[in-house]
Amino acid sequence: MESLSCLVLRPAAPKRLSAPRIPQMAASRSAAFLSSFAFLSSVDYQFPRTTAKLALKPTKASASTVPTTPSTTTTVTSTATACTKKVLVPIGFGTEEMEAVILVDVLRRAGAEVTVASVEPQLEIQASGGTRLVADTAISTCSDHVFDLVALPGGMPGSVRLRDCEILKKITSKQAEEKRLYGGISTAPAVALLPWGLLRRKRTTCHPAFFDKLPTFYAVKSNLQVSGELTTSQGPGTSFMFALALVEQLFGESVAKEIGELLFMHSDDDKPRTEEFNKVDWAVSHTPHVLVPVANGSEEIEVVTIVDILRRAKVDVVVASVEKSVTVLASQGVKFVADKLIGDAAESIYDLIILPGGVAGTERLQKSRILKKLLKEQDKSGRIYGAVCSSPTVLSKHGLLKGKKATAHPRAITELANAVDGPKVVIDGKLITSRGLATVLDFALAIVSKFFGHARARSVAEGLVFEYPRSLKI
Repeated sequence: MESLSCLVLRPAAPKRLSAPRIPQMAASRSAAFLSSFAFLSSVDYQFPRTTAKLALKPTKASASTVPTTPSTTTTVTSTATACTKKVLVPIGFGTEEMEAVILVDVLRRAGAEVTVASVEPQLEIQASGGTRLVADTAISTCSDHVFDLVALPGGMPGSVRLRDCEILKKITSKQAEEKRLYGGISTAPAVALLPWGLLRRKRTTCHPAFFDKLPTFYAVKSNLQVSGELTTSQGPGTSFMFALALVEQLFGESVAKEIGELLFMHSDDDKPRTEEFNKVDWAVSHTPHVLVPVANGSEEIEVVTIVDILRRAKVDVVVASVEKSVTVLASQGVKFVADKLIGDAAESIYDLIILPGGVAGTERLQKSRILKKLLKEQDKSGRIYGAVCSSPTVLSKHGLLKGKKATAHPRAITELANAVDGPKVVIDGKLITSRGLATVLDFALAIVSKFFGHARARSVAEGLVFEYPRSLKI
């Protein structure tokens, strides 16, 4: 059985990259199918004319052998081929956790066998936002393996740590020489791939703050760039499109489209991004204190994205396990370790409690008596609470959605009495809900906006390289 990556979430968050948005260019005809996804609709997905076709023809693969807990977010199972697609995702001290986790999660959904390898002497590393990741294995064990894809997450000083790893350099260089897929996101193209000589005659993009490091002639001001076997992208906010482009190259257009739909990246141009009812002020005179309860089967993309974005905005976030152990197995096979157990977390008062989704995780959150008591007290005291994906059903069953409008995952929304189907995020007074997965970026930024104002939310979004409205009307 494949070993599992482990995430240890900590409150501390180092300084993050921030930069103005870069203008975007026209989309390539070769990636026209991506235009059906709202997450990609305003971005550039370019190919040089000589490499207009993707590196691999559509292929089919067996489902990933990674053990998963049943979830609202289904893994796509394709018909078997000669072998499962093998992917290497290296990590080091300072790796960006959203980029790493989204890559691993999305690729596993598509059926890839993903290995998370540490370039450090130890398997456990501290990511750029304070998250502690424990890799499946050391990079030295990967030397003799053949991968269909090597994908480098960004983050600083994570990209420097990847760059300085000779074993990873040899693996990735051989990958390029043998015309197999490789790529990098955020700082990785400029900081790691460029010094290794793997960007020669390749159109490339990267995080806007590092764009001037790229060779001028081949630098492309786009959120996503595919040039032959190389795929590059700009930051945490473009991680979904980066991962989806890699899925297309590994498994074909139809699988990528199906995964995009499962992630809620499809277009809803006629629907508002966020809809708010019974508007009230959320501002507090202190640093907002937020609780994120988690359980076995919680959706890792939602947990890590919400925690990461709120910490970027300087929110004090506590991740608490409702299990007997702080170690939790998430829905797509990722392990993470909470800050504390729910019983210890219950000793504090929180300005906001957020429930992540995942079917099995939602069921376990619902069974927690301590969490139920916390949520009841939150409501009685007039404090804020929220949920994403399937977890709004927990609020409903605890009687916390009476007379309130909310949204949820399409498979769960029928269980809500006053459901609003359409917007990514619904706010009703001191309740906030979302459909989950790719929509949690909007969800977390909406929370930042309610606590600190729209300017703070836009500032965080710019650091993420994520499209966010310029006006307050969202």
